[in-house]
Amino acid sequence: MNLKLRFALLFTFFVAIIVFISGVTVYILFYNSRKEDYYRRVSKEGLDMYNIFASVKKNEEVATYRIIKEVHDKALFNERVFILDSSGSVVFRYPDTISKIPLTISLEKLREVKEYRSKDTNQDERVALYLPGSKAYVLISGYDLQGFVRLKNLRFILIFVFFAAMILSVLISFLFVHAALRPLKELTLQMKQTNVQNLTNRVKETNAKDEINEIAKSFNAMLERLSKAFEFQKSFVYHASHELRTPLATMLSQTEAALNKNMTDTEYKKILVSLKEEQQEMIELTNSLLVISQFEHMGFVEDWPKLRIDEVIYETVSLSKKVFPDLEVNITFASLPEDDDDFVTRGNETLLKSAFSNLVKNAYTYSVDQKVHVTLDADGKTIFIHIDNAGTQLPSDEKESIMVPFFRGGNALTTKGYGLGLSMVYRFISIHKGTVTYTPISNDMNRFTVTLNKA
Repeated sequence: MNLKLRFALLFTFFVAIIVFISGVTVYILFYNSRKEDYYRRVSKEGLDMYNIFASVKKNEEVATYRIIKEVHDKALFNERVFILDSSGSVVFRYPDTISKIPLTISLEKLREVKEYRSKDTNQDERVALYLPGSKAYVLISGYDLQGFVRLKNLRFILIFVFFAAMILSVLISFLFVHAALRPLKELTLQMKQTNVQNLTNRVKETNAKDEINEIAKSFNAMLERLSKAFEFQKSFVYHASHELRTPLATMLSQTEAALNKNMTDTEYKKILVSLKEEQQEMIELTNSLLVISQFEHMGFVEDWPKLRIDEVIYETVSLSKKVFPDLEVNITFASLPEDDDDFVTRGNETLLKSAFSNLVKNAYTYSVDQKVHVTLDADGKTIFIHIDNAGTQLPSDEKESIMVPFFRGGNALTTKGYGLGLSMVYRFISIHKGTVTYTPISNDMNRFTVTLNKA
């Protein structure tokens, strides 16, 4: 069942409920109104009959009946009247052929309530009256023929209106749903035409503040993210292939040269050392690619353990000094922390150490004096880690690209590397919902600033 049919049926169902409840309510109200109105007519007819009886009463019941029949114009269909005296004896009946008294209440009880209403199996509605002035009883009944005819007609009209409303609601619901879902259908067609080859195409957005336009905006935003992801993937694969091809081509040429020439042991050893260096670089490149791929889809975990950033920095610097013995690192605090927890964050210790290790290595590699300055700061909500070094500053057109994999700035042309270190830093810090930025500062100093949220 498609969405259009489902909405149409749902709309028709609710209309059916509303019309049905409305019809039943009208029928019940009319039924109760008819019954109350007819009981009042029966009571009035009973009093009129008694008044006529009292004014023309004769000693003989037959004579009395004849006179009343000549005077009285019967007002009720199937009218039955009994008049009883104070002792409960029948003094008048109309018509005179009836014999059974339609009384379902005792005379003692009737004297208390004055009026009693009931209905028999033939739908005749009866009223029993007690008249305190004359101490007489009047029993009268009749059948509301016109009322029941009107009730039957009303029932037919309501049934007709119900089914007519259903047919009309089905037609209106399909027209309404068709018009309401037209933008969604157009959006679906546009989405079907979107593929890897035309990710730059966007679905049409309007100024309307409705759900359809929100879906269009969300879809366009998703396309934007996918487009960037595909571009990143294409660029990543291209550069990775290029970087792997270069050392492989070098190794192949060196191997072919060694096979085609008769060399001394020293020359063979020199070629093997060169091949070893190329292999080590390939291993380093492969490991970097694996690390980036491994953590590409990793996100922040709320129950990560709490870490003191200053301790993570000290441990990272200690490990870096073992790799670079001539490295000099100066760690300072911008201000004394007001709280012991000012430098505590939640994170993955391995990823943070890898990120800071790459930043320290990058600062060391591109410095002019092998000195790195680390400054820790906090404002109560955010932790700032500034890593400074003295060296050639990047031009403004390269600042936005240094976090892109395989990008290497103009100051790195004479240094070996693949341009993956800062991209790993950016990814690892992003996983921790932090940021990493590059800022050239005065006196030919470079600064990388990492911000992390306080735990």
